[in-house]
Formats: sequence, C-alpha cells, structure tokens
Amino acid sequence: MLAPSTFSIVAFDPAGPAWGVAVASKFPAVGAVVPWAAAGAGAVATQALANTTYGPRGLELLSTGMAALEALEHLLTGDDDRNQRQVGLVDTRGGSATFTGDPCFDWAGGTSSAGVAVQGNILAGPQVVEQMYLAFQSSPGDLPQRLLAALAAGDRAGSDRRGRQSAALIVVKPQGGYGGHNDRWLDYRVDDYPDPVPQLAKLVRLHDLYFGKSPEDERLAITGSTARSLQTMMSRHGYYRGESHGDYDAATREALRRFIGNENFEDRTDVENGRIDRPVFEHLVEMFLE
Repeated sequence: MLAPSTFSIVAFDPAGPAWGVAVASKFPAVGAVVPWAAAGAGAVATQALANTTYGPRGLELLSTGMAALEALEHLLTGDDDRNQRQVGLVDTRGGSATFTGDPCFDWAGGTSSAGVAVQGNILAGPQVVEQMYLAFQSSPGDLPQRLLAALAAGDRAGSDRRGRQSAALIVVKPQGGYGGHNDRWLDYRVDDYPDPVPQLAKLVRLHDLYFGKSPEDERLAITGSTARSLQTMMSRHGYYRGESHGDYDAATREALRRFIGNENFEDRTDVENGRIDRPVFEHLVEMFLE
C-alpha cells in the first residue's frame, strides 16, 4: 500500500473559535486522506500509512470533550499497524498531541504545544517541522493565513524530500460555511500540480476576494474615475451602452447590477447606494481593463 509522505499542521484559534488543518505531500489528492475537522470538536491529520478511520473516529472522540492526548491514545489502542501511523490532533479547547511511529520513513517526527501540532514524514529534515512551527507562532492574521504561512515555510525548508504534488486546507468554525449553514469556513484542495502550495495560496486569496469584507475606509464611492472605469469595462463587454461620463446614473446602476451578478461580487458591492469594495474594483480593472 502506498504511504503518503506528508507534512501537516493542525491548529486551533480561540478567537474564532476555529480549527483547521493544512497539508502538503508528494502524493495525489492528499486532501482526500489527511485532513479532518469539525467545529466544536477539533481537527485531525492522519498520514504516513494513513488510517483514514482516525479522522471521523478522532472527531467523534473530541466532540465529547475528550482531550487530544487521550483521543490519540484511544485511536492507537488496538491498531496493529499503529507504529506505521503518523497523526496530529487539536481538541475543542486547543489541547494538542502528535504521534510518529518508529518505522515511518526518515525524516519523520513532530512537535506540539498549546493550540498546534506539526508533523511530517519522508521530509528533507527536521527543519521542515521546525520552520512550520515557528511560522505559525509568529505569523499575524486569522487561522487560515497562519496555517498557510506554516505550510509555505515547510515548503521553503525542503518539504517532502521526494518532491511536490498536492496540498489542502480545511478550516472550520461555527456557522462558518456559505450562508452560515455549515461549519466549512475554507475547504480548498490542489490535487495534482507541480507546485501545489503556492497554488493553494492563490485559491485562498480568491476566497478572500469573493467572501471577504472591506472596512468602511476601503470602500469606494462609484463616482468620477471609479464610475468611468466601470462604465468603460461594462461597455466593452456588453453590459452598458452609454458614455463613460463618471456619473452614477440609473443606466449605470442597472448595468452594474448585471455585471456584478455575473462576476459573483454581490456581497462586496452596494449597487443601490453606489459603493464597491476596493479589492473587488482593483480585480475588475485588472481583469477587464488592463
């Protein structure tokens, strides 16, 4: 059986609260095997000769309030191949645990502290885990940003010594999913790509672009040059037939409603009151004017 060579990080952010896993590997579709997370329970990474039952079973144990270390012991007990497993967990309060079986191929190991566990196997060396841990602890931003920073640090430090192929990021929080109907705040995968970690970061930037929200001082009034730019791009692409005069009139408003709807930026544009988030406007300029 193929054993995914992998480096991963599981972590907890009490500010969310949020739980997440970031992982990369010289193995296809690592996101289908390693990362598991559930809001209010915790997060699990199961790898090496991965026992995928550790994911749902681990989350079930953690959902009872069980500590990460105790849940880890429950998972390993009775597993005849436990020494070929590698697993990391964080629990609902941020307790953490990591395990690496002795037969896991070098370099293999992990480290953990409050709110985070980092582990990997068939790595370029211990510096991969060390740099991931340091990057997570020192990086600003929300949990997805810190997990990505850790994954990128591991990638730069040598990553999987066999090469690169796939990466994934799962972050959950209560009502974090689309429309608040589930806990999936972010769930992105790069299943087969020569340089998957930067590609994963690109997907997360797109997530932020479509689902982020700008502070009031980053919102642009659709007047003057902003309105002219929108009118020009909408005219070029068949949404608007008037002049690019810079006034936010009724024709511009209705054209913008169609244009923004087609580009899926309704949540970041106030069509009625003529306001648009700056990152969205800059993206539209790059896509349709430059």
